[in-house]
Amino acid sequence: MLQTTGWRHDDSPWAGRRLRARRQGGFSLLEVIAAILLLAITFAALMQVAGGAIGLTRRAAAHDEAAMWARSKLDSAFVLDAPKPGVTAGRFDKDYRWRLQVTPWTAAGVSQGGMMRLYRLDLEVMWGTASHPNRARFTTLRAAVVTPGTSS
Repeated sequence: MLQTTGWRHDDSPWAGRRLRARRQGGFSLLEVIAAILLLAITFAALMQVAGGAIGLTRRAAAHDEAAMWARSKLDSAFVLDAPKPGVTAGRFDKDYRWRLQVTPWTAAGVSQGGMMRLYRLDLEVMWGTASHPNRARFTTLRAAVVTPGTSS
């Protein structure tokens, strides 16, 4: 026969201390490792987003510079020289190159008479390396005075 002393497991003097110790013990090692892992994954994702944002900013700056070069080139077209249909090319600086195609332009059903002619300017600005080329295209119409005796 089994004799009992009348004490139940929960009634022992040490039961309260054990429960308090379990409640106040803090986090387990597994919980700490999981929290650190989650923090590391979040940090890596944030760094990737930041790196992508820096790359986009750099590309946007390059496109802005190309647009400024293009505006300068298109604004100066026909200022010093008479318009000549055809293709010309050159460099703005060591990084940016350009190619300009000039063609006479007429609207459908409209005859061009008088001293003014419209020309279509197609400008392509290129930059970057041969393995990673970049380009931007700009098109506008420009009016020019045609001097008598020229056929352009």
